[in-house]
Amino acid sequence: MAKQDVVKAGDVNQRVGVEVIHARGVDVEKLIKMLVANAAAEFASTYYYYTILRMNLAGHEDYKEICEDARLEDRAHFELITPRIYELGGSIPKDIRDFADRAGCPDAYLPDSPTAANILTVLLEAERCAIRTWSEVCELTFGKDPRTYDMAARILNEEVEHEAWFIELLSMERDNKVRPSGHFRRGEPGDAPYSKNRGFYNP
Repeated sequence: MAKQDVVKAGDVNQRVGVEVIHARGVDVEKLIKMLVANAAAEFASTYYYYTILRMNLAGHEDYKEICEDARLEDRAHFELITPRIYELGGSIPKDIRDFADRAGCPDAYLPDSPTAANILTVLLEAERCAIRTWSEVCELTFGKDPRTYDMAARILNEEVEHEAWFIELLSMERDNKVRPSGHFRRGEPGDAPYSKNRGFYNP
């Protein structure tokens, strides 16, 4: 071996998985903070608030179905991110209030005037924030941390799809204009074709 190992044999306080990405230039502490912020956003800012937003799309069953896909896929994102945080030696806060306060995106509150157009606007802007934050993780890890990059890229793929869905719906609902997203119904709600590790859960 060209380089002496830093992590000693039998040492459980250090992680080779962290050592190698640190050696390749990843600021691991920064990455953990970003992942915690993104996990909080996926769980509290979107999954929780999307539940409320979906309930208030009464009379728009087509909108509710698409919102449900995004809602459940964001939960899948949270479940994908959390193990990676612990693998890197981090953790999520023990207090849910602390966790929610660390979210990297604003809460997707139900608008005071909960029209379909207003709710779709909130959904759209939440997805746009997610695209920005996951793009930052991809940029930080590209070529340096394949595991985190792969996870972030898969989540980003779905967030880009979600944005396109809500652009399509809002364009028609508010502006009466057709801006197709290429949306196809998932096999089941929340299938998360990019981010859900179905092979692991259903071998």
